[in-house]
Amino acid sequence: MTDTPVEIERTAGSADDADVADAADANGRVDSAAHGPDGSEAAERPSEALLVREGDIAGDYLERLLDIIDYDGDIDLDVEGDRAVVAVVGGELQALVGPNGATLEALQELTRLAVQQQTGVRSRLMLDIGGYRARRRTALAGIARDAADQVLSTGQSVRLEPMNPFERKIVHDTVTAVDGVRSESEGEEPERRVVVLPDR
Repeated sequence: MTDTPVEIERTAGSADDADVADAADANGRVDSAAHGPDGSEAAERPSEALLVREGDIAGDYLERLLDIIDYDGDIDLDVEGDRAVVAVVGGELQALVGPNGATLEALQELTRLAVQQQTGVRSRLMLDIGGYRARRRTALAGIARDAADQVLSTGQSVRLEPMNPFERKIVHDTVTAVDGVRSESEGEEPERRVVVLPDR
């Protein structure tokens, strides 16, 4: 284990909207991550001060975690919309992402819990590691465009693979920009998926 400190740096405007908000699907339904634990609508938008505090708590938590597991990485903190955004950037971080982002999702939940423990408020913080979410966003936008093209050419709906709320948000946003098609989410977590349909 090294004693190399992890640098914490605050950046501005570095995250894409698709990374920082759960959104309603094309019919106005909101993915479950935007609801409270009891299924009620999420609380009103958190204050900027609370989001900055969430980022600081998350940064401290992740700094300690990286030190424990002996990984080098810088931590960038940001606030976008109604969510704190934390990114771990650096060299060999793939193991912290895991297959299909599974380890990243688990670390995000642990970080949210660490934040909630100190603030007493349910966190919707978004964590990215090694730019995985940015690359996934690009790939998902391409998948969504291909599905929209298929629906336009065949008139048949297309069901995509199960995705987490972050991924479904990207697909919904991409499909919304294509005339003649719409999208909705169906199923229950973790098998919830996007369906692309003709816009009739």
